[in-house]
Amino acid sequence: MTGRIEELWSKRAHRGPMDSVREATLVAGQGMQGSVGRSRRRQVTILSREAWDSATAALGRDPGPASRRANILVSGIELAHTRGRVLLVGSCRIEIGGELTPCERMDEAAPGLRTTLQPDWRGGVFAQVLDGGIVRIGDPVKWEVDSAINTR
Repeated sequence: MTGRIEELWSKRAHRGPMDSVREATLVAGQGMQGSVGRSRRRQVTILSREAWDSATAALGRDPGPASRRANILVSGIELAHTRGRVLLVGSCRIEIGGELTPCERMDEAAPGLRTTLQPDWRGGVFAQVLDGGIVRIGDPVKWEVDSAINTR
């Protein structure tokens, strides 16, 4: 199954706004170039359009996926329980590190959002960039065939 990149966001300052971008450079071992808030484990963050839509339907309103503060919004790819799998994002390879736990900032965006993002990894995943490159809105996204599934 192949999905696609729907949106890309970069964060220029801690707790700062998420800037929508048409393309971004992912750097191996670092994350999205120019975006702050990265760590060795949490280099890039990914949200599924379908999971977001499910969460906001439960919430009863949609504050917009940028309010989740993830770097990449994808569609057509299930992210729940994919720790250890390798995702091909455009020309890049990224390894899913685990579930991106919703924080209190979600309730600042919309009261109750944090709770609706908690089931089934609706809040997305964090990942490490294995092979970098430029990613663009519309690029294909798919699972690497031989990547293992680890559902811890």
